[in-house]
Amino acid sequence: MGIYAIGNLGSKIITFLMVPLYTYYVENTADFGYYDICLTAVFLLMPFVTLQLRDGAFRFLLDSPNEENRKEVVTMTYKTLGATILLSTIITLGIASFFQVRYLWYVLALLVAMSIQEVVSQVFRGLGNNKAFITVGILSAFFIGLFSLVFVVWLGMGIEGVFIANILARFAAVGAVELKLRTLQRLFFVKISVGKTAREILKYTLPLLPGSICWWLTGSSDRWFIQHYLGLEVNGVYAVAIRFVSILQTLAFIFYQAWQETAILQYQSPDRNRFFSQVLNNYIFIVCVLLVGFCFSLKMCYSWIVDTNYQSSLPYIFPLAISTSIFAISAYFDMGYQCAKDTKRTLPAIILSAVVNVALNFLLVSPFGVYGVIVTLIITYLVLITYRWIDTKRYFKLTLNRGIITPIVIALATAVPFYLSTAIWQDALSMVVAIGLMMYFCPKRIRKDVFGKIYAKLHASA
Repeated sequence: MGIYAIGNLGSKIITFLMVPLYTYYVENTADFGYYDICLTAVFLLMPFVTLQLRDGAFRFLLDSPNEENRKEVVTMTYKTLGATILLSTIITLGIASFFQVRYLWYVLALLVAMSIQEVVSQVFRGLGNNKAFITVGILSAFFIGLFSLVFVVWLGMGIEGVFIANILARFAAVGAVELKLRTLQRLFFVKISVGKTAREILKYTLPLLPGSICWWLTGSSDRWFIQHYLGLEVNGVYAVAIRFVSILQTLAFIFYQAWQETAILQYQSPDRNRFFSQVLNNYIFIVCVLLVGFCFSLKMCYSWIVDTNYQSSLPYIFPLAISTSIFAISAYFDMGYQCAKDTKRTLPAIILSAVVNVALNFLLVSPFGVYGVIVTLIITYLVLITYRWIDTKRYFKLTLNRGIITPIVIALATAVPFYLSTAIWQDALSMVVAIGLMMYFCPKRIRKDVFGKIYAKLHASA
């Protein structure tokens, strides 16, 4: 897990530092709101461009028995990605011929850059080169910071500079790592026959495609509702809150990436029910501690790191963090489908969640504003986690430790001091007391598992 932490946290810290910079140099919240809408559109289109090959390449490379098979997987992946990028360019030319869309070509370039980074970095990971995988993330974030200083700060290009910085950074990061590893030279061969491999990989990835669209509806369509009912200015403020909360999601993603490999390897173990249950309880406790620590730490420094035009986003942080925590826990159950290569069974839960999400957004955004969006997210993820808990019993039977309920209640109860406290010392005291109580009431076995491993790693590195 350590190597994923270094890569994700290193890149996220640099990306985190960009938020204050963007809010300062992009003073118009509507401009930032428009960029966020464009980014949301990119996330919608990425599954169509990548055909979820990021998941397929990793999964099949992890199981590849020999070098020839790896060549087939890599060749098929890159050939398919190249074809979908070409098709995307042709479609964009058609759109540009009939409609005038602001920053259309920047959107296409960002879509291509992000798709290439996603797929290529997962190829590196599937080949067992985790260092290359995290290096792409770190270099991407470093170049985003560097190019943002050039195009946004020095040249004063505003949102256009934000686009250029994010596009160039991803190409530069992937290119730098590829120049060193030369996977294209070693594993990509145009004349290799990949028909059988393509059928196997696409059988695995294509069922994930409608799921990705539903995920977009569940997690990103809220921006479109906010824009429609509340305007781009409000969406710009909301986008800042989301970017901060994404740090929590990154911390959960670190666990997910490490857990992904472990789960696949442990799935055939005879005591997998005990193992998967133990990890789940530990994970819930860690998420609760992170929720409290993150929200109060961010609140204490919010006025220093966010421009005044965007500081109205602070009240959204805590409930958004709750929704992110629920989503992080629900993602844990996704491993059952991946371990069994039964990805088609992910669809019912995701479709149900998407339907609930869109329906509630229609009902709640207009009367309740941004809080309607947040309540929708929380309910959606609760529906998702309930469905998956029941459905994944076919893969493993999980047991929840009753003692973990107390830390959950304490974490949720900290919403009261989060909204009522008005001084930094009050926030600091609330955070320390809440985390202390969670540790005290946490079941001894979980406390021993979590803190025992942390202590062992710290002791080993000393």
